Parts: sequence; C-alpha cells; structure tokens
Amino acid sequence: MTDTKPLFDRRMLEALVCPVTQSVLSYDVDAQELVSKPAGLAFPIRGGIPIMLVDEARTLD
Repeated sequence: MTDTKPLFDRRMLEALVCPVTQSVLSYDVDAQELVSKPAGLAFPIRGGIPIMLVDEARTLD
C-alpha cells in the first residue's frame, strides 16, 4: 500500500509566515503542519493546503 498523504509544496514556505508573529514557519512532514515556534502554534495542512487560521491551530506542548 502506498502512502496517500497529500504533499505540501515546500516552495510555499518562502511566501508564508505566521499570522500571529509574522515569523518564519517550519514544516513538520509527519504531522502535516506548519509550525510557528515563537507563537507556540502548529497550523494544519489539509489536502495540501495550509490552514493559517489561529482558531484551527494546535497549541504546541
């Protein structure tokens, strides 16, 4: 069986910043999230599309 996770275009990282802190995001491949360490938030990627809404973000531990 092949992995069916949607792939995120890493080139998008160059254009995206955290909506809270305007800081650079890192890409967590396994969790399919964009992580903002300064804000303590992880934004989900669904269907290859980053969801950059604070209400949808997961708080980092």
